[in-house]
Amino acid sequence: MGDKIKKVNVWLSSVLGDRSTAGFEVNTRTVDVLYQLAEASEARCNQSALLIDDLKQKTSEYQAEGAHLQDVLLQGVGLSCGSLSGAASDHVAALVDGAMVLAVRDTSLCSFLPAVNQLSSGLLEAEKSHRTAEREMRALRKRLAAAMVTRSSLQEDVRRTAQNQSVDSAKAEDKLLDMDFVKAKAKELSNRRERAEAKLVSRKMDKWVTHPAVVQLSEEVATLRHDVARLKKQLEPYMDLSPSPSLAQVKIEEAKRALAALDSQLEANVQFK
Repeated sequence: MGDKIKKVNVWLSSVLGDRSTAGFEVNTRTVDVLYQLAEASEARCNQSALLIDDLKQKTSEYQAEGAHLQDVLLQGVGLSCGSLSGAASDHVAALVDGAMVLAVRDTSLCSFLPAVNQLSSGLLEAEKSHRTAEREMRALRKRLAAAMVTRSSLQEDVRRTAQNQSVDSAKAEDKLLDMDFVKAKAKELSNRRERAEAKLVSRKMDKWVTHPAVVQLSEEVATLRHDVARLKKQLEPYMDLSPSPSLAQVKIEEAKRALAALDSQLEANVQFK
């Protein structure tokens, strides 16, 4: 545990330098994690150092090989680096840079032409891809514009729906309040009716004195009066006749009895009312 902490502190100091390290809780978990990070960082640094050394060595080799090839080339044509003019040196450098960019083996025309043709084909393909991408971009822009319009319309619909919902909620609350008031009023009236009925029962009030009973009696009186008027109208033809005394007497007695009964019933109903 102590060796790990020591290695972690050394690694943090090498990584952060003069900057202060952030405080962390020293426990087995944090020390193990930092120790693994330190080992991974050390291995990565060693690999990077080996790679840098290898690249430096290859650079030296390439530079030596380039100088050797340059000397061989110049000696083959009977030239030297000092005998070339500034323009010629620039042209040679440009030719070398072009060969390196094209990644050809040499600077011959047979090597340059296929590389240039390949680049031209790549350029045409790139331009074709660019035109295709532009068409797709225009289509996407149109769809995006339509989507933005739809989005704005949906937002407006949502706003209106929310506004209508708030209005409906307010109306529903008002209706609930009215319903509660009506229920409370109905309950109050029901209680008052029950108390009134109980009071009437306690006072032994006759049911015929109630309003429905009075209305019923009034209807019965009106019916009886209509019957009396009808019977009187039926007797009118017999008033001017001179019937036989016996039959007339019988009819008159029957009519008188019926009329008397109706009058008695009518008077009884009127007096009761």
